[in-house]
Amino acid sequence: AAVRQLASRARRRVRGSEPRSEADTSERREVVAAFLAAARDGDFDRLLSILDPEVVFRLDAGPSSPLARPPIQGAETVATELLKRATTFAPLARPALVNGLPGALVEHNGRQIAVANIVVAGGRITEIDIVFDRTKLRNVAID
Repeated sequence: AAVRQLASRARRRVRGSEPRSEADTSERREVVAAFLAAARDGDFDRLLSILDPEVVFRLDAGPSSPLARPPIQGAETVATELLKRATTFAPLARPALVNGLPGALVEHNGRQIAVANIVVAGGRITEIDIVFDRTKLRNVAID
């Protein structure tokens, strides 16, 4: 399973090396906006419709954080995990360009709490990487 995931991720990255069209960026922004809306509303079924069946969710809060956990895979498992925390974080999130790609920024009282890199392929989210680690957040480019 791990090898399949690595191969899948490598194929997506190779495909992503082609120049992005404005339509592609627009579609990604729409998917991210729909994802945030579904999370804010706590809408499990709508989240499932946006998530790829093999979606991977990773949370990077730093090595000593109590939030640290292994990656989660699969639309239902990821949607369930996301909705456990959506009421706290989704209202604080807004769409943003994260390292040049559509993603989300979570802020509270003007302070950056987290960023989400959201990979979209075929109109669905295939990867969600949420970074809470303060050291790493300093190196993330937000537009």
